[in-house]
Amino acid sequence: MDFVARVTAQRSSDFVPPELRIATFDNDGTLWCEQPFYFQLAFAFDRVKAMAPQHPGLLAIVAATHSGMSVEEFSKEVLEWTATARHPRFKRPHTNLVYQPMLELMSLLRATKRGWTVAT
Repeated sequence: MDFVARVTAQRSSDFVPPELRIATFDNDGTLWCEQPFYFQLAFAFDRVKAMAPQHPGLLAIVAATHSGMSVEEFSKEVLEWTATARHPRFKRPHTNLVYQPMLELMSLLRATKRGWTVAT
């Protein structure tokens, strides 16, 4: 809270102009649970089950599950997968395994309406 107040107050020596304020959150364990493996890898493994007959080999599998389609087609595949996929350890949807403090920070930055761009 102190940091956000300092960088958004125009009279502060730590002031950052709105066009330079970017908060980026990555899926590397900062926002999403990454253990025992990354969300993207879980997606690739589950897609392999459906695509294995057409695409053997690990590198070919990852490439096949993440390429050869439009952004819209890929988004559709991921949304369909997230509707049913469960984390192998926690047995919960991947979309439920996020870190509450990160969600709160992202909400705070969006709510300040002081020029933050929040990218995930």
